[in-house]
Amino acid sequence: MKTYADTKKTTSITVRTLALVYGTVSYLIFLVAALYAIGFVGNLIGPKTIDAGSAASFTHALIVDALLLALFAIQHSVMARPAFKRWWTTIISRSIERSTYVLFASVLLLLLYWQWLPIPGVIWDVEHTTGGALLQGLYFVGWLIVFLSTFLINHFDLFGLRQVYANWRAGEYTLPSFKTPSLYKLVRHPLMLGFLIAFWATPHMTVGHLIFSLATTGYILAGVHLEERDLLAVYGEVYRHYQQRVSMLLPLPKKQAIPPDTATRRL
Repeated sequence: MKTYADTKKTTSITVRTLALVYGTVSYLIFLVAALYAIGFVGNLIGPKTIDAGSAASFTHALIVDALLLALFAIQHSVMARPAFKRWWTTIISRSIERSTYVLFASVLLLLLYWQWLPIPGVIWDVEHTTGGALLQGLYFVGWLIVFLSTFLINHFDLFGLRQVYANWRAGEYTLPSFKTPSLYKLVRHPLMLGFLIAFWATPHMTVGHLIFSLATTGYILAGVHLEERDLLAVYGEVYRHYQQRVSMLLPLPKKQAIPPDTATRRL
């Protein structure tokens, strides 16, 4: 006959297993959204890309696209803020907070791909030229930087898997140690630099693609400043020294040295 303690233990294991499944499914949805982004922005897979899809008037397309971008930006920014996390984790388990953030962002990205309306009109077109080939190559370099940057820190922590796995093992979750490997010695936000390269490096720039690139660039610059503020609040002088030594987005030389890695960092 099962005791109350046995029942409680079984329930706990079930809840942790469900959290692990939830986190894994959220990660897989993210993978689909992330990989589709490469084809969407680069016009590599049809029938729905940034320049392919249902036609609409300029005003209608601009309003719809702006709303889609705003939805993603608001969710991505608000749910990343520490104050929101403190409130949010009074409702959901801390172990699935990151997975939920990733899931919401991924679903909104998929919505953007689905409902995005192309806006024709050519800004530049250097396809079938050497310059076009170079821009196409730079496009893939940008995405390579994006994915490499996530693995240089802790890919599975960044997208919530490490948290749900630690919870499933009934272990204590700890933040990854503060480190500045490889690209992080050149710029503080190589992930965002990769996005900027990918969004702008195109041999065929349309009005719709330009609007997308301008909007996402503005969001990235604003988001990076908010993240810097959060990192300073958590890590204080350790991160301030890092700021003094390494540029934010462009690999420009700086003078002051960073002290040894003595803290943890959440990116």
